[in-house]
Amino acid sequence: MTARVLITTAYLEPGGEVDRILTGAGHTTVFARAADRREHGRRLEDAVSDVDAILAGTDLFTAEVIAAAPRLAVFGRCGVGYDNIDVGAATRHGVAVTYTPGVNRASVAELVLGQLVNGARLLPQNIAAVRGGRWDQPGGTELAGSVLGIVGLGSIGKAVAKVARALGMTVIAHDPYFDTAFAERHGIEHGTLDHVLAAADFLTLHLFLDDTTRNLIDRDRIAAMKPGAFIVNTARGGVLDEAALADAVREGRLGGAALDVLETEPMAADSPLRGLDRVFVTAHIGAATRQARARSSLMAARQVVDFLGGNPEPGNLVNPGYRTGAAS
Repeated sequence: MTARVLITTAYLEPGGEVDRILTGAGHTTVFARAADRREHGRRLEDAVSDVDAILAGTDLFTAEVIAAAPRLAVFGRCGVGYDNIDVGAATRHGVAVTYTPGVNRASVAELVLGQLVNGARLLPQNIAAVRGGRWDQPGGTELAGSVLGIVGLGSIGKAVAKVARALGMTVIAHDPYFDTAFAERHGIEHGTLDHVLAAADFLTLHLFLDDTTRNLIDRDRIAAMKPGAFIVNTARGGVLDEAALADAVREGRLGGAALDVLETEPMAADSPLRGLDRVFVTAHIGAATRQARARSSLMAARQVVDFLGGNPEPGNLVNPGYRTGAAS
């Protein structure tokens, strides 16, 4: 099958390795990244109207967008999350959805480590003070001996746990599917969500966003945390109540937070997090390393090529019921 493959992933380029994999398999590639669409005044609905496959970045593929793509057969999501794709709508339209789990494990874990150090030693504030001509020497906290709470002990949570244990942190984790064998090997304590929140000096979130996790860390749970605790979120913005977080930091009940993900991205002009010098916001860069991007895009491209080559169940298929229109 010769197909038209739409590429919306922002960091992929014409002539790059992914492009060569797709064209080498006999397919035609069409680049319509967000910057391309802005330049030509095109909507996402227009870009998908005549394509058979999509190598998807972080654009929102809503039910309306999917309905505007009558030929679409498969999404290859370049990333470990796929909540930007309406999987239910894709399934109803007979569209397969794949994703690339595990590819950004090291990149995100390293970002978490950096933000833990920032929270413990107030590095951004001190760097800004020195740049401004001051020579402040604020007191910080050692990570060694501190308690790290992990909510979501999946692939990335496990990588963070191993780094934290190597630094001498006590690690306590909550996960509905807790890996007891891993925890025993690495000296990680199992706790309920409430126990983890109450015990943590530092809390890091590593869970998918769905109806069960939206605003999981809400105002009441933030209020139950240890005074002065620091939160890191590299998962999804919707799992954390940002207004409640802002209030807790502003009032001094929490020591601060580092957020690589927000409920609204880019950051809204009226976000309650703006102007808080103990809240460090980065622009969803957890997977933004050369290595993670290469692993993700190559895996997604190969899954799409495999599907278009006749395999109805390529690797990391999210919705195996897509052939019957049944919910997965």
